[in-house]
Amino acid sequence: MRIDIITVLPELLKSPFDASILKRAIEKKLVEVHLHNLRDFTVGNYKQVDDYQFGGGAGMVLMVEPIDKCISALKAERDYDEIIYMTPDGVTLNQQSANELSIKQNIMILCGHYKGVDQRIRDLHITREISIGDYVLSGGELAAAVLSDAIIRLLPGVLNDETSALTDTFQDGMLAPPVYTRPSNYKGMEVPKVLLSGNFKAIEQWRETMALERTKEKRPDLLE
Repeated sequence: MRIDIITVLPELLKSPFDASILKRAIEKKLVEVHLHNLRDFTVGNYKQVDDYQFGGGAGMVLMVEPIDKCISALKAERDYDEIIYMTPDGVTLNQQSANELSIKQNIMILCGHYKGVDQRIRDLHITREISIGDYVLSGGELAAAVLSDAIIRLLPGVLNDETSALTDTFQDGMLAPPVYTRPSNYKGMEVPKVLLSGNFKAIEQWRETMALERTKEKRPDLLE
């Protein structure tokens, strides 16, 4: 898989891809992540990427020309399965959409900034608009990192135990059951005896029951 991220602040995105699981995935060549500085596609000494809104109003808008140049240059090099714009008014990211995107080959992600991007970019190039929640960030960089993490961890070979991702919360439409590790007794709080029994059928039944109970308690909307 290849992920291209267009941003005005590439320095914000270097750290997430330089540690832990994402770093190992890149080093193992399971994914390529390329950051593209939008200012490299501007003209003039000021490297301007934003301007005032037509019609007035607070907040600057990312200009159409530099973004169009960047996206067009990338599209000239390869075909993209999705060109995603990170925006608060997009469809909220969930596990199912992460699963779907994880089987794509080439993905481009555009990070919004300021008041957003010129609408013509959305009309011309964007195939999918994604939000990570009903709130506004300073820019789309952190949201792009969240989306990339959700996708990359699902790629075969990224996690040491590939079944781990399949048992995550939301994979089956419910929350995950409680988990425990050593010691089995800590300050009088004991691990449920069924988990120590070695009876894998009983353990699986317990996990299913606890997942259902936890979902009913914390996220009943998932069961509707």
